[in-house]
Amino acid sequence: MSVNENLYLSLVAEHPSKQPEKEFLMTPGREPLKYQQLDSLTGKLHSKLLELGVTPGDRVVVQVQKSYEAVLLYLACLRAGAIYIPLNTAYTLNEVGYFLTDAQPQVFVCDIENLAESEALAEELQVPYTNSLSANGEGSLLEGLESLSDNPAVALRQSSDLASILYTSGTTGRSKGAMLSHGNLLSNAQTLHQYWQWQDGEDVLLHALPIFHIHGLFVALHCAMLGRSSVHFLARFDAQSIIEKLPQSSVLMGVPTFYTRLLEAPDFNRPTCQNMRLFIAGSAPLLAETHDKFAALTGHKILERYGMTECGMITSNPYDGERIAGTVGFALPGVSARVCDDKGIELSRGETGVLEVFGSNVFKGYWQMPEKTAEEFREDGYFITGDLATMDESGRISIVGRSKDLIIAGGYNIYPKEIEAEIDLIDGVKESAVIGKPHSDLGESVVAVVVQDGSKALAQEDILQPLQQKLARFKLPQLVVFVDELPRNVMGKVQKAQLREIYK
Repeated sequence: MSVNENLYLSLVAEHPSKQPEKEFLMTPGREPLKYQQLDSLTGKLHSKLLELGVTPGDRVVVQVQKSYEAVLLYLACLRAGAIYIPLNTAYTLNEVGYFLTDAQPQVFVCDIENLAESEALAEELQVPYTNSLSANGEGSLLEGLESLSDNPAVALRQSSDLASILYTSGTTGRSKGAMLSHGNLLSNAQTLHQYWQWQDGEDVLLHALPIFHIHGLFVALHCAMLGRSSVHFLARFDAQSIIEKLPQSSVLMGVPTFYTRLLEAPDFNRPTCQNMRLFIAGSAPLLAETHDKFAALTGHKILERYGMTECGMITSNPYDGERIAGTVGFALPGVSARVCDDKGIELSRGETGVLEVFGSNVFKGYWQMPEKTAEEFREDGYFITGDLATMDESGRISIVGRSKDLIIAGGYNIYPKEIEAEIDLIDGVKESAVIGKPHSDLGESVVAVVVQDGSKALAQEDILQPLQQKLARFKLPQLVVFVDELPRNVMGKVQKAQLREIYK
């Protein structure tokens, strides 16, 4: 009989805690969820899925608020061999309709407040079952659980079998479902657990990320579970809540916005962070200025890493070794990375090209999109990330931007991040985003969208004059627009496609 490579076994069943009463998830206002409860509770939810006709390979689409039960449902789907598909809670009913049509799930689990509309949509799209779940552990999904078996057999899965489909938000065209296998997720979790020197049984993770994204669901929770760590499981990011929990924590995973907001808090200081072992940033670029300010105030250098939906984590600054602001470090153990031109030919070190990667973390392709999958892979199996990068002689990687963000003006390639880095140094600037807009003569022209920090009033000339001494003329913005804030997605990434649409 084949060895069962179900990810659930590594996260729960084959990894019992040496401390039976060890707390897993801790949310203010609720009793903690303990590790010793996981097998029984996920077993009952597994039985519920069986009642709903879920068999290995079936899809379960989930759009619910962050809760203990949402995590248990994810683990139950793994246990049942189902494919877990979490959706951003901000998606509209119209957007959800696309995902239900594309994924064709056996079960749709929605927020209890949206049950009536969701049931009507699911019925129209012939989804067999719709259940509800709330942030405080109520809903039809949980009805009758007490009478169900807590010990159904863990489904037999191979490492290549799908564990999850995560839809990429995309900036053009329809969202693509990245197919992630049990092996993809386990290999990445084990690598990160070792690379970041997780302190088994001792680390306490401070978790304020959403759990419909690879960062909060897989990177954070998988590391915690492999290390049998307790998790302060906060509904959302709030600077004061983070500051309150920092003395009781040792690891924080966040997006750059977490760190900028902490730095703005008057009661955030070095003593608050004295128990912390590691601050990690990802999902969006971390400004060197933020990195340096944080280090000066707290004594901690933020560890920046780089990943994407299709691959989990790809690179990381070292745990032991120099963490350089503005870089995302080195390819993780077991991951091969190269910088190539648009034909897949590897470039010399220091040149800018598209990052391509290969490893056991790389996804299986896009759900029901074989042509798109074929386009994104080289013949030798390397995945074309679409991110522009440079690699120095030591192998350290810096992300320059997305290939679709590249501006081509008068035949010259212009990399927005280079211009943004200079604008962000100007006194009075809080942050910036540089985009291209159509130009009848040059093809594209450069536009700088700038957020002021309020310390002084800025005009276009205040931005352009300092740049003239630092950038080639063809890189200078033709237009500077001042806005109150940049549009971002839930993970803190600036939505440049939205800016291009506004200013085109």
